Amino acid sequence: MNATPGSSPSGALLLCRADPAAVRPPAQLLREHLLLAPAGVDWSVLVPEGKPWLHGGESVEHVVTGWATALAVSASTWPVLALWWDRDRAGITLAAGFRRTVGYTWLADGTPVGEDEAMRTFAARLALDPVLDVQALEPLTQPDTDADARSRLVGIVAVLARAGLTLPTGLVPGDSADRLRSVALAQGAEQLEWLGWRDAVRAELDVMEEGPLGPYLRDLRGPRARVLGGVQLAAGVPLLVWGIGRRSGGWAAAGALLVAHGALGLAYDRLRDR
Repeated sequence: MNATPGSSPSGALLLCRADPAAVRPPAQLLREHLLLAPAGVDWSVLVPEGKPWLHGGESVEHVVTGWATALAVSASTWPVLALWWDRDRAGITLAAGFRRTVGYTWLADGTPVGEDEAMRTFAARLALDPVLDVQALEPLTQPDTDADARSRLVGIVAVLARAGLTLPTGLVPGDSADRLRSVALAQGAEQLEWLGWRDAVRAELDVMEEGPLGPYLRDLRGPRARVLGGVQLAAGVPLLVWGIGRRSGGWAAAGALLVAHGALGLAYDRLRDR
């Protein structure tokens, strides 16, 4: 990736297709240092405050893929797009519910090394225009001697702007984590803090009750709710154990979030019964 003032060998942004009120509870369950800011109509951006990929032996791609997967599984109704970059590569990873994640990668000099089909899947899952937006994405999958990895990510953001994404002023993919954090704070980003399980449960229930799906979610109790919570626990426990065994912080976080969300679902069912 070409060196520019404020650029960094590694960094990431998480773009969530939901407003901050919906993103806040699952993001807090990650128990990571994150900044949350609105990024257009029905879009939010999460900016990592720290650099966990520098301390856990994992690549930035693996860390943010775990975060995106955990958020998308918890949310289930909105996708999460991770933009990431390091010294050698840059890329995007899209997570949507329980679907397999989709990614695309460029080398530092902008050489595409992903599959065209992945980019089409990316457009479909984000509900982009199947003609105009897909045509706008095509140049990003083709060789271009004037485009490096950073400019490829900026190109992705430009296409998403057609779908309502508006990043806070000065927040640019490819910048250093310190600069991204400073810019986000200057634009009024919220610092997410882990307040404990009791507040996490309360926040999750508030979002469920007050959101557009509230009338439907209030009916999700009894056998159906218990089955869903059991499935999430059954999927989350092995993933959590595997992630801990492999010392993979991202996947361990995904497992922990599944377990937490399943437990919250079962608790919600019991609370509604009472």
